This record gives sequence, C-alpha cells and structure tokens, in this order.
Amino acid sequence: MTELSTIFNIGLLQNTLRTATPVVLCALGCLMTDHVGMTNIGVEGMMLIGAFSAVMGSWVCSSWWMGLVFAITIGLLLGLFYGVFVIKFKSDEFIIGVALNTFAMGLTTFLLRTLTGQSGTFHAPEGNLSTLPRLSADWLNSIPILGDLLNNNTLLVYVSWILVLVCWLLIYHTPLGFWLRASGEHPQSLRSAGRSPEKMQYLASLICGMLSALAGAHLALGYLSTFSENMSNSRGYIAFACVIFGRANPPKVFLAALLFGFIDALGMRLQSVGISSALTSIFPYIGTVLMMVLVVWRTERRKKKLAQ
Repeated sequence: MTELSTIFNIGLLQNTLRTATPVVLCALGCLMTDHVGMTNIGVEGMMLIGAFSAVMGSWVCSSWWMGLVFAITIGLLLGLFYGVFVIKFKSDEFIIGVALNTFAMGLTTFLLRTLTGQSGTFHAPEGNLSTLPRLSADWLNSIPILGDLLNNNTLLVYVSWILVLVCWLLIYHTPLGFWLRASGEHPQSLRSAGRSPEKMQYLASLICGMLSALAGAHLALGYLSTFSENMSNSRGYIAFACVIFGRANPPKVFLAALLFGFIDALGMRLQSVGISSALTSIFPYIGTVLMMVLVVWRTERRKKKLAQ
C-alpha cells in the first residue's frame, strides 16, 4: 500500500499535465496540416529545433521570453520551408518530413558542439538559462486536489489548454476553419468559390511549425530546463499518432495526448519503486502501438458495417 501511494497520488497527475504538454502543442499543429490534406511527420524535427532555439535564445539573452521568440521564429521558418517544398514544388510530404527530422537531429548536434563546445547535454552557467515561469493563483490553494493540480505549472501548460479551445473554435466555427477543411476535402470547390487552397495549406503549415517549436520550447525550458541531443525522443511521432486516434478533433486529440502523458508519468513513477528505466521507457511507445491497433480495428469495423 505504501508503494502504491507513492505512485498513485496527486504528483502523478501533475506530471501527466507536464509530460503531455509538448505532445498537445505538437499535435495541435499537426492536426492543422491534417485538415488541409497534408501529412506532416516533420513535426519531430520542428520540435527538436524549437527546443534548441529556445535554449539558445534564453541563454544568450538571459530571458525566457526571448527563448520563446527564437523558437516561434524558427518554427515559422520551418513551416514555410515544409510548405514550399510540399505545396510549391509538389515534393513527397513523407520524404520531406523524414529529411527534416534527420536534418534537425544532425543540425542541433552540430550546433550544440560548435556554439557551446559541449556534447550530449547543454550545461549553462548557473543563472544564465532563464526557464519558463510557474504560475499559481492563491484562490486555488483553498480547493483540495484541484489547487495542487492546477497551480505551479509553467506558462505553456495553460497556453496549451487555451489553444485546444481556440483550435476547435477556429476549425469548426469560423469561415477560416471552413476554408481550411475545404482545402483538404474539396480543393477544387474552394477554388471555384474564389479561395486559394494553397494559401490555406501555407497557413496551416506555418501554424504547425510554430506550435511544434513551442512544444520544443516547453520541453527544453519548462519540463527539463536544458537541451540534450535528440531530446524530442519521438514525441513528434506520438503527437502524429494522437491526431490519427483523435480524428484531428482538438478535444479528442487533447485527451489522447493526456493518455500518453499519463503513461509516461506512470513509467517515471514506477522507477522510484525499483522497476528498470529500460522497461518503463518503452511504456509510451507500447501505448502508441495499441492506439494505432485500435484505430485500425475501428476503421475495419466501420467498413464492415457500411458493407452490410
């Protein structure tokens, strides 16, 4: 019972919110491109470069705000890069995504060693790396459980919750959202109505790059407070899986990301009772595989119902 209380407590839920946030932000960007008919698996690389940019910006300028500005700027450029190759030059989106992910891993490793003289993990001089602030409301402290759960999270945790609502309203309750969905489902009809499907795709790609980079910024400045090589650790692919599982619907995708966050946080808690980290580290990926199996089963079941 003592070991169970060590694992299953309010701290587990707090860690769930923190570990899920990078996946939530990245998945929201990924679902935007999904609605315009683009499959962007390059979000893994965008997240990794966003993390590196945030740490460098925060370190050089001694400001977490500048870290976010660096990450957002680089994210927009990466979104534009992806859009130019996929939309303008009609390149294969999977090849561009894989190339971006490979490039990101090599580039961040090279720049870390070149700019800082360090390898593996970046160790900033004490006090020179400004991390994301943790926010709290005094009135929440009087509410049992809820106060502990909602207080003392970093800024981007709360921003991610707001963005879930914003994306849902944008996609399903605004003319712009209608045009975004039409560009993926009926591009010729949208063009006949005087709107450019390509412009909608560029917009979605820019939003995807920005949110993926913000996911990296949270990972580096809000969750781990450092940069290490390949620190995204396939979270971009997991975010992509969450989009498929949630059918690109923001609230459903958010719940899928929370499920990943819970599994990841549970794995870390199990390490405290002596379970090997080599075993617990595969829990999120097992959850992702099961998620995909459920998607395939659900699709096949729907096909059989339609065939009857």
